[in-house]
Amino acid sequence: MKLIFVYNTDSNPLSSLIDLGHKILSPETYDCSLCKLTHGPFTEKDAWRAFRISIGVPVEFLHRDEFEKKYSRSFEYPLILKKSDSFEILLSKKEIDRLGDLEELIAAVKKELPPGA
Repeated sequence: MKLIFVYNTDSNPLSSLIDLGHKILSPETYDCSLCKLTHGPFTEKDAWRAFRISIGVPVEFLHRDEFEKKYSRSFEYPLILKKSDSFEILLSKKEIDRLGDLEELIAAVKKELPPGA
């Protein structure tokens, strides 16, 4: 099993610049709730980095264009998937959007992990 975190943004430099502007100037208009929870304007949050390193299962982090190119699948983003033989939505966009902070995200992901992970 692998967890795939898919951000609601593309990987090109222009998208990165627009994302940065949204995060700094108008965070309420920023479209990626997963990014808001896991990253500050410039870097990954320390608590998120520590969690993802210690998660105990393989993880993959992709922008939506990278995900769609690699897996030829499309979803509503952001989302977190479990991938074994097939894809299973671990947390949907609506579920991620409802999370209030990083601690809630970490708890929601931990709840879905296999025992001992």
